Amino acid sequence: MLRQIEGSRAVAEAVALCRPEVICAYPISPQTHIVEALGEMVKAGEVPRCEFINVESEFAAMSVAIGASAAGARAYTATASQGLLYMAEAVFNASGLGLPIVMTVANRAIGAPINIWNDHTDAMSQRDCGWIQLFAENNQEALDLHIQAFRLGEELSLPVMVCMDGFILTHAFERVDMPSQEQVDAYLPPFEPRQVLDPAEPVSIGAMVGPEAFMEVRYLAHAKQMRALELIPGWCEEFRRAFGRDTGGLVHTYRCEDADTIVVALGSVLGTVKDTVDEMRERGAKIGVLGITCFRPWPSAAVRSALAHATRVIVLEKSLAVGLGGIVSTNVRTSYSGRADAVHTVIAGLGGRAITRASLAHAFGEALDGRLEPLTFLALDRPLVERALAREREVRRSGPLAENILRDLRTVASRVG
Repeated sequence: MLRQIEGSRAVAEAVALCRPEVICAYPISPQTHIVEALGEMVKAGEVPRCEFINVESEFAAMSVAIGASAAGARAYTATASQGLLYMAEAVFNASGLGLPIVMTVANRAIGAPINIWNDHTDAMSQRDCGWIQLFAENNQEALDLHIQAFRLGEELSLPVMVCMDGFILTHAFERVDMPSQEQVDAYLPPFEPRQVLDPAEPVSIGAMVGPEAFMEVRYLAHAKQMRALELIPGWCEEFRRAFGRDTGGLVHTYRCEDADTIVVALGSVLGTVKDTVDEMRERGAKIGVLGITCFRPWPSAAVRSALAHATRVIVLEKSLAVGLGGIVSTNVRTSYSGRADAVHTVIAGLGGRAITRASLAHAFGEALDGRLEPLTFLALDRPLVERALAREREVRRSGPLAENILRDLRTVASRVG
C-alpha cells in the first residue's frame, strides 16, 4: 500500500510487521520517533506477543536485547551517535555471542563538540564490531532492509545494523510502499534460534575463552559474515519477486556501463550524487555511481567488478578517520584493480554540512581534469581553519577550538553586516 509517511514511522511499522517479541527502547535523537511509534503500537495491541521494555540507558537497551535474544526471542532496538558508543561493549558482546538482534542506527555525528546532525561517524566507529551493516539510500530501502535484516540475521545467527541517515531520512516524509502482514510473513519465517538458553539444559554463554580457542571463535564469526555475501544477492532477488521492487543487495550501479570515472558513496547522499552525475552526463562526461548497501561484510568482489573498467574512482564519504582520511576509500582500494593513486577521497557532510549539487559538480569536475587532490574536504572554510591554526601558533593558551571557531564566525558575520 502506497503511503506518504515519515521515515521513522515507516521503519517502526516495518519492524512491527516482522513480529518482534522484545523491543528495548531508550530515546536519543534522531531515532526516538522509531521507538516511540513502536511503543504506541505495542500498547495498542497492534504487535501481538511483544514486550516493550523501557530501559535506563543505551547500554541497558543492548544488554536487554542480548538477554532476550539468548532466551530465544526476536529482539529489536535502535540508537544513534553517543548512544551507540555507550552500548559499544554490549554491541561487541552481541556479535561475539552470535545473537541475531536487529538494530536501527539513525546516523548522527559524534562529539565533541556536540552535534545532533547527520554523518556516518557513529556506524563507522563500530565497523569492525562483528555486526552486519546495511546502509539505506532512501526511506523505502530503509523499510525493506529491516525486513531483510531479520531474515539474514536469524539464518546466520548474527546481529544486523540497519543504518539510515538521521533527520535526512528519519524525519523526512516520503511515499513508501508498505507491505502487508501476509507478504512479510511469507518472506520472513518464524524465528527458530540456532542457540537458546533452556533451563532444562543449563549452559553458560560468554564465559572465558583462552588463547587455545579464541582465534577459532573469531574466525567463525568472520566466516559467517562471508556467508552473508553469498546469501544477500539471492535473498534480494527473492524479495524483488515477493514485493515487486528491487531493493537491498550488496551494491548497486548507476550509469556505470561506459563510465571511466565512478563515484562511490553510501546512504542518502546517493540521490544528490545521481542528480549531479545526470547533469554532467548531459555535458558529455562519462561518469557513473556505485552505491554501497552492504558495508560489512565488505563486498570486495562486487566492488571490484563494478570498478573493473574505471580509470578514476571518487569515494564520497560522510566520516573521517582522523590522521588518515578516508574509511570507505581504504576499503575501496583493497578491491580496485587499477592504480592506487587513481582513488580519490572526498570527505563531505560532516556534522550535517550541506552537500550540494554545485559543490559535487565542482569536485567531480576537478577529478575529470586531473586536479582533484588525493584527500579533499568538500566545502571546507579554509580561511576559518587558517585563522584557528595561526591562533595556536601564536598563543600558547589558545583555548578550545570549537568555541574559538564559533567566535570567529560571529566576528565574520558582524563584519559582513
